[in-house]
Amino acid sequence: MRVSVVLCTYSLDLYDAFREAAASVLAQTHADRELIVVVDGTPDVYERVLEDYGPHEDVRIHLNSENRGLLASRNTGAELADGDVVAFIDDDAVAEPDWLEELVAVYDQHDALAAGGTMTADWVAGKPDFLPAEFYWLVGVTHRGFADAPGEVRNTFGSNISFRRDIFSELEGFDTDIGGRKGDKHLQGGETELCARLRNEYGRGVYYTPDACVAHKVFAYRTDPKWLLRRAFWQGYSKRGMEVLVPESSGEESDFLGRLLTEFAPRRAKRLLFHPSLSGLVQLVMLFVFTGVVGLGYAYGMTKWR
Repeated sequence: MRVSVVLCTYSLDLYDAFREAAASVLAQTHADRELIVVVDGTPDVYERVLEDYGPHEDVRIHLNSENRGLLASRNTGAELADGDVVAFIDDDAVAEPDWLEELVAVYDQHDALAAGGTMTADWVAGKPDFLPAEFYWLVGVTHRGFADAPGEVRNTFGSNISFRRDIFSELEGFDTDIGGRKGDKHLQGGETELCARLRNEYGRGVYYTPDACVAHKVFAYRTDPKWLLRRAFWQGYSKRGMEVLVPESSGEESDFLGRLLTEFAPRRAKRLLFHPSLSGLVQLVMLFVFTGVVGLGYAYGMTKWR
């Protein structure tokens, strides 16, 4: 099974990280793969990529004539692909060597339409003691409570997700209005929307396999409390937007909220009672703070998305 991996990039500031991402794809144990690099409207980056990867037989490079955004760039990469499966990884992530091998196994064994795996954290500036694992999704990392075992989920993260190429084409790819719909730059959730359409059309979700691992670089600014609180607010806002645009897409968030309040928070409180620690107390407090801020964002979204 041939896999086309789409890697989008646009900034020289992230070029070293991009090279790590590209190297991780080219070092995969699954040999039947190609890397498709889409440079989003930045000629300087395109020239660097051509210089470093132009001669490589397993790499194809495309330059958008203007900045079109991540979702449009991913769609362009998929259009250039010739694999049976098209997979996506971001330029601030690094795949484990057997990432594609694990994804291909899912397609072979479960006749999957889409497959994804775990996002682990590469804490570039150190792991923040105050951030509870239940909210790792704020920094693009698989969180506690995401899934208890391999199986179908609504969607995985966009930096570790794949689709049968014919299915991706039939669904017409990512909706490029997400994040820009009605001029709303705060709306997020391209993977959520696409995978909701996948379920609506085919009655199936994304098969999650925890052994297909991609590490996400969590840079210093993403561990700043103010940044995380803003992120939480706009994530809540986006969840409301997705709920309106794709009514069937909100079930997993509701289930997670239930587990957060009835399972994870009580478990943390019990652990804190028997094993007191300052970091444990701070994380318990922040669990409720982040939940509240997401709720505020959702409430604000209700005034905008009806």
